Amino acid sequence: MKPLSFVVALLRMLFLCGWLAFWITLSGLAALVTLNGALPLVMARRFWAPMHWRITGSPLHVEPLPDIDWRQPHIFMMNHQSTLDIPVAFAVLPVNLRFIAKHVLKWVPFLGWYMAGTGMIFINRTHRREAVKSLAKAGERIRAGASILVFPEGTRSRDGVLLPFKTGGFALALEAGVPIVPVAIEGSRQSLPTEGPLPLPRRHPIRVKVGPPIPTTGRTGAEREALLHEVREALVRLHRDIGGAGGAPQETREARRATRRERAASGSSPS
Repeated sequence: MKPLSFVVALLRMLFLCGWLAFWITLSGLAALVTLNGALPLVMARRFWAPMHWRITGSPLHVEPLPDIDWRQPHIFMMNHQSTLDIPVAFAVLPVNLRFIAKHVLKWVPFLGWYMAGTGMIFINRTHRREAVKSLAKAGERIRAGASILVFPEGTRSRDGVLLPFKTGGFALALEAGVPIVPVAIEGSRQSLPTEGPLPLPRRHPIRVKVGPPIPTTGRTGAEREALLHEVREALVRLHRDIGGAGGAPQETREARRATRRERAASGSSPS
């Protein structure tokens, strides 16, 4: 990167950091004054999020949204490429999004207060009994109207290819009994690359496509893996539709067990 381009990118990054601090403070104060926990989420969608691609000069292209009853709660599952994915999701999806967080974050000064005040959903995974109770409570919150955003890969893809999905979000979806909406994003990795010592913004088109809801009503926990594969296939198709690489089919549990048995048998057999 040329020196001038580096300086411009660095200034953009510093601005976005300050922008985040400013809007967290302002929206937190607004929530305290109005006693309305949803107000900071509205402010994030309308003001905080759009500045990210405006300051980088990255055009945002959104495919026409499917026919969805946005008044009902949903679990939105999105592939993960960079930290830009969150503000893009906030701006594209016309709902107040919440997240799943570890329960210990509730006690972190300022951050925990902000998360609790905006209705983020905390999960306690310390013990199995507590995890089951937290999952049931989270399901109740979602059924009551809280839409959440989940990144089923669990981490950012380094090359844009979808990583294997974790099962936690699907267990929550089955507990809540609300539809899963796949959301594909492409280009955010190039717009805010993670290579190098600093994530410096660059101009690059960002494309988003939202798929139709996938129902979970009537499905049981035994169908969790089948649901995971259905959602993954839908998200891979959406990702390829907008120029992404998609991803390979995820190995089933039965296939993983067979592979382990083969390796164990091979290791125990004489050479």
